[in-house]
Amino acid sequence: MSRIVTVMFGAALLCVTAAASAQQPSERERELEDLVRKLADKVDNLESRLGEVEGEKFAGSTSARVEQLEQSVKQIKDERPPAADSEEWAKIQKWVNASNTMWPHWKDGLRFASNDGSVKLKIGGRLQNDYGYFAEDSGVERRLDENFDDGTEFRRARLYFSGQIYDDIDFKVQYDFAGGDADFKDVYLGMKNVPFVGHVRIGQFKEPFSLEELTSSNYITLMERSLVNTFAPGRNTGFMFHDTLLNKRMTWAAGVFRQTDSFGDGTGGRDYDVTARLTGLPLYKDGGKKLVHLGLSYSHQNYDDGTARFRARPESHLSPRLADTGNFSADYGDFIGAEAAWVNGPFSLQGEYVQAFVQGEKSTDGDPKFWAASVQASYFLTGEHRPYKTSSGAFNRVRPLKNFGKDGGLGAWELAARLSYLDLNDDGVNGGRLQDLTLGLNWYLNPNVRTMWNYVLADPSDGGDVSAFMWRFQVAF
Repeated sequence: MSRIVTVMFGAALLCVTAAASAQQPSERERELEDLVRKLADKVDNLESRLGEVEGEKFAGSTSARVEQLEQSVKQIKDERPPAADSEEWAKIQKWVNASNTMWPHWKDGLRFASNDGSVKLKIGGRLQNDYGYFAEDSGVERRLDENFDDGTEFRRARLYFSGQIYDDIDFKVQYDFAGGDADFKDVYLGMKNVPFVGHVRIGQFKEPFSLEELTSSNYITLMERSLVNTFAPGRNTGFMFHDTLLNKRMTWAAGVFRQTDSFGDGTGGRDYDVTARLTGLPLYKDGGKKLVHLGLSYSHQNYDDGTARFRARPESHLSPRLADTGNFSADYGDFIGAEAAWVNGPFSLQGEYVQAFVQGEKSTDGDPKFWAASVQASYFLTGEHRPYKTSSGAFNRVRPLKNFGKDGGLGAWELAARLSYLDLNDDGVNGGRLQDLTLGLNWYLNPNVRTMWNYVLADPSDGGDVSAFMWRFQVAF
């Protein structure tokens, strides 16, 4: 810009001198011409200096600084750490190598383990968010006097802390926040390597009854357990002895439990359960890729208040119950369960049957007999198989052959179907009959995340059919 102004100023002077070309330039005009030339030279000099300064500034802030940083990094990389005091190094090495030093790592959850393996801790949890849409015959709503409303819920929202202390003690503290409060789930203390019995567990946990009940909700094939689960006693507070036999080809468990609420409290006079389970693996090959599982369960349950009640939803937790005995007179109940499963690579088949014998409180009361059965099949389209946990006689976490994500894997895809039946009508008790057909598609993105789609067609004994379309997003670690 300064250069342009100078040229314009010089041009104006030339125009003035041209207009007076007929006259000889005066002394004053010659001085002005010299002044213009000097100003032009100074502007050229200033512009040159400005360019040099700007070039130095940019060079200093980019290439020169980058070069300086690269040299510093190389110097740090080449330098050895300064020599530490030998006593200090000895303390550090002693701590690092100490048997009780805990190290964090990830294995399906956040874990900590001591160097000698005697202490192990784990922090974990699960989140299951469900959505449901219903299409029902009008007769069902009229019979129940209840609507089938579409909706969503957090089916489970749990956190837990578990571990092993000095090899022989284990524990677990688990709370479920679904529904707005903190209910107890598994809250127990266990002892291992107990002479003659193997393991002892004390606290609140699941009674040893039913393959599907003892398979975690993280690992069941369909969103809800079958109608057979109507008779499973679930979690109560008590103590249990359990162990494995024949190189973990068999499991056994037996315990005495107090019937308790969601916080582990129970005050009834003789509300006790005695429950036992025995399982075996006649066939177990290739780390569980091929297996046959057989099991028997038994539970004796006292009803201190003189009443019992059994009821069931159509394998959708968002649905109203379609079968319900209501409260009826009962002194105790005996439950016998049979279970079987077959895994042959990606294909699996599972079935259960439970017979309930209820004794009336008085001789004039009836002694109803109820029963339920289910059969379920599944197939992994991507080649995985249902993992089996030999220490508990139940199924475990599915691990995709190739996780979904940036490595290009599809995760694991599984098709499933189940037919289940429940009969709550006998000897004056009319709880109804219910038959369910459930179809499912599971997508395991990785060992900790899966999405489930279920369709349930429920056929109660009267009132018409109910269709439920269900979806779940699950994170379990």
